[in-house]
Amino acid sequence: MAGDNSNRSARPLSDAAVRRMKAGATLADAGDHRGLRVTRGKRGGTTFYYRYRSPVADPGGQRPIRQYRIGHYPEMSLAEARACHTALKAKRDSGLCPAAEARREAATARESADDQRKGAQLAAFTVEHLVEKYLAEYIEDRTAPNGQLLRRGARAIKGQREARRTLYGDAVRGLGSRPAVSVSSKEVLELIQSIVDRGASVQAGVVLRELTAAFDFAIGDPLPEDFQNPCYQAKGILRRKKLKLTCARGKRVLSDQELSRLLAWLPGSRYTPTQKNVLLFTLMTGCRTGEVCGARWSDIDLENRTWHLRETKSGSERYVQLADQAIDFLVQLRRVTGDCLFPSRKTGQPLQQKQLTEQAWRMRRDRVFIDLPKWTPHDLRRTVRTGLARLGCPSEVAEAILGHARSGIEGTYDLHRYEAECRIWLQRWNDHLDALREK
Repeated sequence: MAGDNSNRSARPLSDAAVRRMKAGATLADAGDHRGLRVTRGKRGGTTFYYRYRSPVADPGGQRPIRQYRIGHYPEMSLAEARACHTALKAKRDSGLCPAAEARREAATARESADDQRKGAQLAAFTVEHLVEKYLAEYIEDRTAPNGQLLRRGARAIKGQREARRTLYGDAVRGLGSRPAVSVSSKEVLELIQSIVDRGASVQAGVVLRELTAAFDFAIGDPLPEDFQNPCYQAKGILRRKKLKLTCARGKRVLSDQELSRLLAWLPGSRYTPTQKNVLLFTLMTGCRTGEVCGARWSDIDLENRTWHLRETKSGSERYVQLADQAIDFLVQLRRVTGDCLFPSRKTGQPLQQKQLTEQAWRMRRDRVFIDLPKWTPHDLRRTVRTGLARLGCPSEVAEAILGHARSGIEGTYDLHRYEAECRIWLQRWNDHLDALREK
């Protein structure tokens, strides 16, 4: 071949000739093994090659000269190199280019290795990892070690805490160790049904909504682009079952007789001491149980008899007025609690609101719950509002006690907070509760 500076030989290669090769030399075999070559590199390495004209034409119509590396001498003997040459020559004669085939096989092997690596990564990517990715990369603020805000999360601080508590409290607890890619709609459905069964239908809906969003956020990275979110099929099954996960408009109000029975039963009930205190303080103030659970001593002013409620459902902070009974209650509570008024026994952090509903469900299951028509903790807030109306409290004052935002023209022009009036009527309400206790 033109331009080839190899040391040609009309005789077949021998082991002795290969051993005697000098650096930079190339020897070619002959006869049936024409095309087999051996090269001694400048650093002493000796390599067998198959040099041939490709049977596959390039885009210009030419059949280029190709070279395929067979192996290294002496790890591969001359006899083994000739056997490989024979097999490669047969492949070439069949119309295949050995070098091109080797590249394709190498690419296939790399793809297979990549698939195995991705498969292993997916198998290790659990539901807990999925939830943490969703929270850390989308929902929550991201801060530097020095506290500097790097990225603002998709939700306000309260919403960030609620999302984390919701997902870790149920989704991670139930499915956390499962590989996210293998979670089925049946498993999601069983998780949601278990929450419904404990009497927390609204919480079940929140968990399903957040878990759906977490799966969606991970599709494409690291979940495959064609991954089918199992939560959507679970939602379809729930719709066919006509199982509602939203809160129906509440109408339950405890009568004075029922409230009297509840106040007598509560101290000896299976509610934990903290849960009992949350329910009592809810009745004393008319606040939401979630607001009560999150109360901290830094917001309580016993001297001015107020509770500074910073985070509310309406988004505006307010001062809750405290009756004499509420002050006495807080003075006793201050002796046994730390930073928050109603800490969990396990974590020391504010009690989770859902624990009230879960404990009520357990007591109903064990048939040790008070024998009253079904009621929820939020019904106590409605009971306070209705009880104030029965006592003759003006509507605008009762609404201010509950912290409801006024709408329309009234909300635009009447900016009075009714704080003095709230204090008067909350005191009357707490006096009424004392009277019910004595019945």
